[in-house]
Amino acid sequence: MSIDYNILKDKKHIHFIGIGGSGMYPLAQILFAKGYNLSGSDNNPGDTLTAVMNMGIPVTLGHFAENIDGADLIVHSAAIMKDNPELVAAREKGIPTIERSILLGIVTSWFENAVCICGTHGKTTASSMLTQIFMKAGFDPTTVIGGKLELIGGSGRVGKSENMVCEACEYVDTFLKLSPDVAVILNIDEDHMEYFKTLDNLIASFRKFAEKTTKMLVVNGDDTNTMTAVKGLDKTTVTFGLSESNDYYASNISSEVCQESHSLITRFDIYHKGALLGNISIKIPGKHNVYNALAACSAALESGVDFKDVQSAMAEFKSASRRFDVLGIRNGVTIADDYAHHPAELEATLKAALSLGFNKVWAVFQPFTFSRTAMLLDDFARVLSLADRVVLTPIMGSREINTFGIDSKDLQAKLKNCTLLDTFEEVAEFIKQNAEKDDLVITLGCGDIYKAAKLML
Repeated sequence: MSIDYNILKDKKHIHFIGIGGSGMYPLAQILFAKGYNLSGSDNNPGDTLTAVMNMGIPVTLGHFAENIDGADLIVHSAAIMKDNPELVAAREKGIPTIERSILLGIVTSWFENAVCICGTHGKTTASSMLTQIFMKAGFDPTTVIGGKLELIGGSGRVGKSENMVCEACEYVDTFLKLSPDVAVILNIDEDHMEYFKTLDNLIASFRKFAEKTTKMLVVNGDDTNTMTAVKGLDKTTVTFGLSESNDYYASNISSEVCQESHSLITRFDIYHKGALLGNISIKIPGKHNVYNALAACSAALESGVDFKDVQSAMAEFKSASRRFDVLGIRNGVTIADDYAHHPAELEATLKAALSLGFNKVWAVFQPFTFSRTAMLLDDFARVLSLADRVVLTPIMGSREINTFGIDSKDLQAKLKNCTLLDTFEEVAEFIKQNAEKDDLVITLGCGDIYKAAKLML
């Protein structure tokens, strides 16, 4: 995959189409700090777009051909269609365009310690944890993550050091455009099969990503697919997990409920090559988050962070946005929100929720993409059945056309105690009428289901 690393040379005015996206905003921050003249456009107002405008970057609400006037490079997200009027105008005027992932790849090449974190699940949480550790340890990182982290007030920041934390997404091989110095692999599970087709292809893609690292691999030694991906590579490899055969491993895992917020504090001892380093405390539930914490701790320690800094940063870490967010309690009902959209993620989140001791756990799920829903229908039914009650919304198709003939009714038919509703307003009203004191209602999905949680509150 060829990338023109000199494409920014002599460029003065760069225009971002979709500048308010969580992946675009950090790149705008970085280039703005480098002194480039930026402009942007977006269809959706929101906090991120406001943050962009507060930086002094001119932004137009809506996509129009005249928005690119004066620009000598156009950056666009993958979600921007080819017939977008600004892209059409750029082609007509001969202005070069690059997709956001290409620009991110170029940016990662600028740093001596770019830690790129990939995996089917947990990327945003682990990236947020590592950012928090680097920040608290004074490592002043530049960060590009896929969710909002309270400590940095958004999804990215510009640092002045050679340290970078970058979330690396496998979708359509996007992460193969990055230049990782340290590659962290959290796990590999069947997802995006509409693109990869087979698990072997997916594993092969992660292997290509691992081959790109210049310094070190930090990988989940308990995950069979991950270990298959890195097997035989001539790279310095550090493993983490729950098994004592790993370089870094957790033991004595315990949880306690904070009665006031019904949140769960998880504690574990962390060992390095059999030697106890100390105890780690995190304010988010679930074994899956122990793995995320181990990944972040391992990458930080291998980057030279002192363990005491790791320990204190983790104790202060608050979950990234939409990662088991407890949004509030109304009339004794706890409302939470989570980004889980794959059966493995749903299972981990629901098991963590069920461990909190609520009267009933309500799963309010918005399926995302027709292909994933169709291919993993039985798995979705299996894991959602863990909840006491399930509420479904229509499938959010996103970038896809429904050639699968799939509908949320197909999932509803496989579940007991399941209600299908068309609108978020109906969902919120249904929860208001049926949820009871000491219940947990958790909205689930990577689309806009969080809006239903806000309506409930």
